[in-house]
Amino acid sequence: MKTLPLVAIIGQTNAGKSSLFNRLVGRREAIVAREEGTTRDNVVAIVDDRYVLVDTAGLKDPTDDFETSIRDQIEDAITSASLILVLIDGSKYPDNETTQLVRMAQKSKKPYLVALNKSDLGASLPLTEFRNFGEKNLIRTSVTTGQGTDELKKAIRENLNINPEETTEDSKEAVQDSALKIALIGRPNVGKSALFNALAKKQQAIVSSRQGTTRDINRVEIKFKGKTLEILDTAGLRKPGKREVGIEKFSALRTLAAIEEADICCLLVDSTEPHSKLDQTLAGQIVEAGKGIIMVVTKTDLATQERDHLLDQLEKDFNFIPYAPVIITSSTTGQNVTKIFELSLQIDQNRKTILKTSDLNKILTDARQDHQPAGLKNTRPKLRYITQTDTCPPWFVVYGSDLQQLHWSYKRYLERKIRDAHPFVGTPIKFSFKNRDQNPTTMLH
Repeated sequence: MKTLPLVAIIGQTNAGKSSLFNRLVGRREAIVAREEGTTRDNVVAIVDDRYVLVDTAGLKDPTDDFETSIRDQIEDAITSASLILVLIDGSKYPDNETTQLVRMAQKSKKPYLVALNKSDLGASLPLTEFRNFGEKNLIRTSVTTGQGTDELKKAIRENLNINPEETTEDSKEAVQDSALKIALIGRPNVGKSALFNALAKKQQAIVSSRQGTTRDINRVEIKFKGKTLEILDTAGLRKPGKREVGIEKFSALRTLAAIEEADICCLLVDSTEPHSKLDQTLAGQIVEAGKGIIMVVTKTDLATQERDHLLDQLEKDFNFIPYAPVIITSSTTGQNVTKIFELSLQIDQNRKTILKTSDLNKILTDARQDHQPAGLKNTRPKLRYITQTDTCPPWFVVYGSDLQQLHWSYKRYLERKIRDAHPFVGTPIKFSFKNRDQNPTTMLH
């Protein structure tokens, strides 16, 4: 199946990239704030099932070591992108950094667009001030009012050769079939390609001991118990660079896109190495995206640790996802490899499970009787009833009053109560807490 094209938004900090991202996606995904440099990592979403949109970190002081890693991230985005969207402040004369960003897009020889943001302001400059950026590539926008958003969406579709007559439903049928998508996620050299080959039973991917061999998404479809499964092998997250200050290296964009596209993610962890912060970050990204998750321990034919110690350490390091099942595998010996298929089908059913409202409210009533909710600032939130509103992942809305003051620990308590009755193995469940006649006030993953 064809990989969705990738559109990368690049620009300086405080230019409005995150707000533009949210406009194009149609929902609030990126963090929007007045403080410069809010986006410190890539944010990814699939737009209308037609292309992958990436919001990158903003470019700031090039002499800052941390900003050097951001510059690397922008270069990665340009390398991976099918279309580059440069967002600049249309009310300011182009400076060296702005010019450099556009030049980077031009030198890539890839299609690019330049969105002149803040065009609703009286101080916006005439287009002639930006003609060196390519007059045919310029589009005036305002992320505040939405001005120019439709024109920008049209230009994106044209550059990606997306048929404007095609409806979203037609696109879904063309891009997404009935296959259950399973993505192999993990650090470089953790054994993703070897497992991919074992699952596919043929040499689909290059297996190499050199880190980072897989740079894109390799795919193979197989049949299992009458169901089509599509296996996605992704590039691994990079290790920290020498110039980085206290953070992990930014992840490969295609890995994030694979997480967004997949139904279930197999997070591979190496039994021969200690689990890292990077492994935990990946797990968090999978849960945040609402995807099913399986912990796959690899290279057990090489491990010197005993099985019980491996499982104890895994439980300790990933205590925030106790519902994630664990499979101990070896691609060399074939140990437990096909169990991934069995478990994926089970998790797929769990993700689609719909609980009766009456059963949910019995759980809520019992939870209140066992432990009354306490709130912040000496309040006593009231939880009146609960209902399920969505699947994949299962999503529950709790209605009541003063729920904005509900302590986070009680939200975790409610999740445990629901999982006691319905384990939802392998899938995160999400909550919204809604006061009467108000929009959802709080979300819990």
